[in-house]
Amino acid sequence: MAVSLTPTAASEIKRIFEQQNVEEGTVLRMGINGGGCSGLQYTLGFDTEYDSKLDARYECDGVPLVTRKKFALHLDGTVIDFMSGPMGNGFVINNPNYPRGGGCPGCGGH
Repeated sequence: MAVSLTPTAASEIKRIFEQQNVEEGTVLRMGINGGGCSGLQYTLGFDTEYDSKLDARYECDGVPLVTRKKFALHLDGTVIDFMSGPMGNGFVINNPNYPRGGGCPGCGGH
C-alpha cells in the first residue's frame, strides 16, 4: 500500500466526516504540490470525484483515501498521523522517500 493512516488519523478523519456531514462517496484525497529544497508539499482534502484510470484508491481503517497514480510512487510507504499537543492539533505526514529538511547547502541539508 502506498499510503496508510494511523488508527489515530483514521479516527480523526471519520470524526470530521461525521461532523461535516459529508455526502456519500466522499474520499480523502492526498496530493503533492511541487517540491524543492524544503521537500514535498502535501495536500489533504475531501473529494467526491474518483477516476480509476487516474487515481489509486486505498482503504485505511474504513477511510477511503485516493491519490493520483502519478504520485503513488513518490508516496509509497507514507504514513499519515494525527497529533495533538500544547502547540495545537494537526495531521503529520511521514514520507520515508523524502526526508524532511533541506537538500541543498543553502538550506543546511548538506
